[in-house]
Amino acid sequence: MSTSTPTHPAGAPAASSSGASIGTIFGILAIAVLLAAPFGVYPVFLMKVMCFALFACAFNLLLGYTGLLSFGHAMFFGGSAYVCAHTIKVMGFSPELGLLAGVVFAAALGFLSGLLAIRRQGIYFAMVTLALAQMFFFFCLQAPFTGGEDGLQAVPRGALFGLIDLSKDINLYYLVLAIFVFGFLVIYRTIHSPFGQVLKAIRENEPRAISLGYRVNQYKLLAFVLSAALAGLAGATKVLVFQLASLTDVAWQMSGEVILMTLVGGMGTILGPIVGAAVIVTMQNYLAGLGEWVLVIQGVIFVLAVSLFRRGFVGEVIAIIQQFKAKKAD
Repeated sequence: MSTSTPTHPAGAPAASSSGASIGTIFGILAIAVLLAAPFGVYPVFLMKVMCFALFACAFNLLLGYTGLLSFGHAMFFGGSAYVCAHTIKVMGFSPELGLLAGVVFAAALGFLSGLLAIRRQGIYFAMVTLALAQMFFFFCLQAPFTGGEDGLQAVPRGALFGLIDLSKDINLYYLVLAIFVFGFLVIYRTIHSPFGQVLKAIRENEPRAISLGYRVNQYKLLAFVLSAALAGLAGATKVLVFQLASLTDVAWQMSGEVILMTLVGGMGTILGPIVGAAVIVTMQNYLAGLGEWVLVIQGVIFVLAVSLFRRGFVGEVIAIIQQFKAKKAD
């Protein structure tokens, strides 16, 4: 009987633990930078980036890891914003309860719209989500409690748990950072769980997943609801930052923006939507003086990204690193 031991299985855990340790170190450094960032960069700008980064990550969970393209995700983002703003300003809710109300509403709306949308696939799924979003947009336009074209303005930030004054930007910044990290970790854990593996199987080959006995529609519905809830969390958080909920939050252009952020950063990558959101929000902020030309520049960047960086910025970087490792191993 041979006494030799194969080296590959023994090396695999070591490689895995090495990758995990690198990821942990990177995560700690990223959090340290974010903790110090508001002392060097305008906090409101950073909070806007984090809100849209969470929105893009939530959308990426649906598109990048489940393969479902939604043209109506602004419905959850803006709907949660309206509910959060109304409960805080009109009903007198505390900020944490306003956030919770927005998330619950987005999850419920995601469940109802998901029941209809997941019955279709491909472009038909996308068209159903767009139709539902447009219906919701006109509801927000006509409903008396949304403020119509004026929206809900001057939403009070209040005090978190009655203790922390959120009218101070620095206090609100760390709340937004905590919400962003929480949402990111939820998405990360979901992707790297058995549930996440099933979602990837559905994305790659749905008939094969069905043949293996998975109830595909239930998995897609759960992913849709989770994505909607996290998009709602981003929308409700944005209300606290800007003290405003408006029709812009539920317009189809908002759904287009989150698609753009995801594709530019890298669809199906954990960090891609964050990079894409940072790029797009930075452009909107620093090129605002150009007026409508900002949309033209965004269109040019989108075309270049699709043409030259088909995997997105982060996706291309990951592909280059993998090619380098493969050549080094050879």
